[in-house]
Amino acid sequence: SDIAVRAAAATVGADNVLHNFPPLMGSEDFAYMLEAVPGCYVFIGNGEGEAHPMCHSPNYDFNDDILATGASYWVNLVETVLPQG
Repeated sequence: SDIAVRAAAATVGADNVLHNFPPLMGSEDFAYMLEAVPGCYVFIGNGEGEAHPMCHSPNYDFNDDILATGASYWVNLVETVLPQG
């Protein structure tokens, strides 16, 4: 989780990264993957309030304006983990 937070901070600035979320009762099978490989769940901000429902809502509409931010996060994550040289 610390690595993911560092990559997110490198992407959008530390003040824009929320990393102390209360536990969520998701229904993903991600826990089984984490038994084999260390990792964490990461959310990207898609907007707040009723105008921006969560992803499993029938009213969900992905915010295309965050695509570059999401791609930059993954680049920063790789650069945080892999040695450069």
